[in-house]
Amino acid sequence: VQLQASGGGSVRVGGSLTLSCTASQESYSMGWFRQAPGKERQFVAAIRWNDDKTYYQNSVQGRFTLSRDTSKIAIYLQMKNLKVEDTAVYYCSAGSSFYSPNEHFGQGTLVTVSS
Repeated sequence: VQLQASGGGSVRVGGSLTLSCTASQESYSMGWFRQAPGKERQFVAAIRWNDDKTYYQNSVQGRFTLSRDTSKIAIYLQMKNLKVEDTAVYYCSAGSSFYSPNEHFGQGTLVTVSS
């Protein structure tokens, strides 16, 4: 599975960004992981392709919304009320696990949130 992510950038605290990711083929689940400087990559959100069910890391629940476009094999991560601690490289992912679709990763896109 080839994954192409886009949409990163720099925003102030409280701002919003939307990340996009297109895939070369459908997977059971797609999602996003992120890696902050000096930290391990961590799960952010996932969406199950056949029924649109979503799952979020606790720290982004209520601020991030993951959606999909089946016609484009694409997912979108709307991020609102961004915090400094959301700063990271965000990686689109796909796989066979709903709660951690980590079998395939795209290139990362940097999100920087400043105060």
